[in-house]
Amino acid sequence: MTAVEEPTVATSAHPLEPLTADEIGTAAAVLREEQDLTDSARFVFVTLHEPPKSAVLGWTPDAAPLPREAHVVLYDRATRTTYEAVVSLTDRTVLSWTPVDGVQPPIMAEEFTSCEAIVQADPRWQEAMRRRGIQDFSLAMIDPWASSWTGPEDDPSARRIARPLTWVRSAPGEHGYARPVEGLVVVVDLDAGEVVDVADHGVVPLPARPGNYEEPWLFEPGNVPAVEAHRTDVAPISITQPDGPSFTVEGHAVSWLGWRLRIGFTPREGLVLHEVGYAGRPIVYRASLAEMYVPYGDPAPTHRFKNVFDQGEYGVGWLANPLTLGCDCVGHIHYFDGVVNDNDGAPVTIPNAVCMHEEDAGIAWKHTDFRTGAVQVRRRRRLVISTIVTVGNYEYGYFWYLYTDGTIEYEVKLTGVISTGAVAPGEVPAHGTLVAPGLYGPHHQHFFCVRLDMTVDGTANTVVEVDSAPSPPGPANPHGNAWQTHRTVLAGESVAQRDVDASRARYWKIESAERTSALGAPTAYALMPGANVPPMYSADAVFAPRAGFTRHQLWVTAADDTQRYAAGDYPNQHPGGQGLPAYIAGDRPLEGQDVVVWYTFGAHHVVRPEDWPVMPVSTVGFMLRPSGFFDGNPSLDLPPSAPHCHTT
Repeated sequence: MTAVEEPTVATSAHPLEPLTADEIGTAAAVLREEQDLTDSARFVFVTLHEPPKSAVLGWTPDAAPLPREAHVVLYDRATRTTYEAVVSLTDRTVLSWTPVDGVQPPIMAEEFTSCEAIVQADPRWQEAMRRRGIQDFSLAMIDPWASSWTGPEDDPSARRIARPLTWVRSAPGEHGYARPVEGLVVVVDLDAGEVVDVADHGVVPLPARPGNYEEPWLFEPGNVPAVEAHRTDVAPISITQPDGPSFTVEGHAVSWLGWRLRIGFTPREGLVLHEVGYAGRPIVYRASLAEMYVPYGDPAPTHRFKNVFDQGEYGVGWLANPLTLGCDCVGHIHYFDGVVNDNDGAPVTIPNAVCMHEEDAGIAWKHTDFRTGAVQVRRRRRLVISTIVTVGNYEYGYFWYLYTDGTIEYEVKLTGVISTGAVAPGEVPAHGTLVAPGLYGPHHQHFFCVRLDMTVDGTANTVVEVDSAPSPPGPANPHGNAWQTHRTVLAGESVAQRDVDASRARYWKIESAERTSALGAPTAYALMPGANVPPMYSADAVFAPRAGFTRHQLWVTAADDTQRYAAGDYPNQHPGGQGLPAYIAGDRPLEGQDVVVWYTFGAHHVVRPEDWPVMPVSTVGFMLRPSGFFDGNPSLDLPPSAPHCHTT
C-alpha cells in the first residue's frame, strides 16, 4: 500500500478550485477591515463563491481568469444577527454585506466544544446528576443536539439555543454512550453561554453494564457483548498496483480511464464533484449532498426533539475525518486536504479529508460459448472518491464510484454508535430495541438528499419518468405475458415531484434535448433508485414542515445557483417551509431546460442488538447509469486479465 505524498500541481486559474488557506485568511481580513468587525463577529463558513454556471462552462484555460470570490456566513453575537457577504479576493474588497433576518446559522465548532462546560457548571444540572448518584461531573459527556422546532419558544429571532443531552462514562476514556442520562433535557443559550432551562422528567437507573469496543476495556469481564481476545484466523490481504494508479491528478482535476472531473470541498457540504464527464462529453455539472435529516421515532422527552439536519445545522465538511492509509482506504491512494475555517476566520486544514483510489469491482462482462468452450471475461474497475465525517455519535461515509462501464454510483456508509436511551430494569421499550440490560436504541431514520446539476451532453435536458406495466389483455397480448414501458415527461416543477414505485420498476431518465444516439433516441443517463423508505413520522408532526424535501423521493427544478440546499439555507431552529417546497412554487418549465435533479433516499433503522456497541456498516444509495448515452457496451475495450489472476 502506498500513498501519493508529493504535492499536486495547482491550477489556480480554474474558477472551481477550492479556496486555499491564504484565500480564506484574506477573505476574513478584508471583511474585518471593511466592516469594522469586533470580536463578537464569528465566522461560520467561508467558502468559494462559485462563478455562474454559464461563466464556468464558457471558460477555457486560455481565457482570462474569472474573478476569485469568497462567500462568508457570519454571526454577530452582540447583535444576534446573521450576515452573508461576498468578498472579492481579486480586488480585496467587500462586494456585498447582507443581514439575514429571522434565521440561525449552523452550530459552530466553538459552540460544539463550549456546550459541555456550560452544562457541567449549572447547579440545576448538577443536582439532577446527584439524584442519579453521579458526583464526578468530569465523566459526563454532553452532546450539543440542535434544538429542532418545538414551538414558538424556539423562534430563531428571539434566541440561539441548543438542547444538549447527557451521558456518563464509567472511567476517563470509557465508552460513555453505554450510560445515557434518561429524562434530563437542558436548554442552552449559546450567545449568553448559560443554561436557561433544565427539565428532569424522572430518574431512570443508569445501565449497569459497560459496552466497550476499545482496548483496554474491550476484554474486561461483564462487557456487552463479551469479547475474550482478537481473532487470529484472519489472513492478510495485500492490494498493490506495482505500475502505479491509472488516474492522473492536476490540482483538483482528475482524469481516469475516460472520465474527467474536479474535486471540490466546502465546510457545509463536504465532498463535491464538479464537471463530471466521459470521453469529453458532459454528464453532471455539480453533484453534492444537499441535506441529511435524522428524525427519531420515540416520543419520550429525551428523544422527541431529536430530528436533526446534520448538514444544515452543523455542516459535514468541517466535521470530516483526517483519513489514514490502510484503515479508511487501502491501495494506491491520492489524498486531497479539506481547507475550512475556524470561528475567528482563520484557515484550518483537515489533512487527507478526501481519499481517492481504484478498486477491482468484480466481473464487467463475461460469456462462455458452450459449443466451442471459448471464454471471454473482463474485470470491472471503479474509481472511489470518499470522505468520512463524525457527527456526535454517528459516522457517515460518503462514497462516489465511477465505473468503467460509464456508471456513477453514490453510496452512504453508516456506522459509529447509536444514540442510546435507558429504561428501568425489566422494561421493554415501546419505540426502540434493547441492546443491553436497561439500554436501548430508539427507532429512527436517516434521509439523504443529493443535488445533481445535470448536463447530459449539454445544458438542455428533459427528465422522463419510465414505468413498466403489463400490457392489456387482447389480441396484442393473447398469452398475458406482455408488458411495456410508459414514459411521462416531467414538463414543469409542479409535476416533477415523484415517488419511487417498485411495483412499476420506476426510474427516471435525464435526456439530452439536443443530441441523439446512433439509434435515433436522445442520449441519456438513468437515475436508478436503490433501497428507499418514506418518512414514518406523521405529516401533522410539529417538526414535519422542516423537512419538506422528504415528502417525495425525486424533485426536479430549474437550475439556479442560489438554490443549493434541500431544506433551505438556514434550517436551524426554523419551523419549516424552506428548500424544495419553496423552490418549486414558481412552477418553472423544465422540458429541454437546464435542470437540477434532487434525489432523496432513506435508511430505516430499527436497531438490532448487533448494532451495539459500535454499529457494523450499513449502506444506502443510488446509481446513474448510461441509457442510450453510448452506442453499445462502453467497456468492450477493457483488456483481458492476466493469467496469474488464478492462484492456488
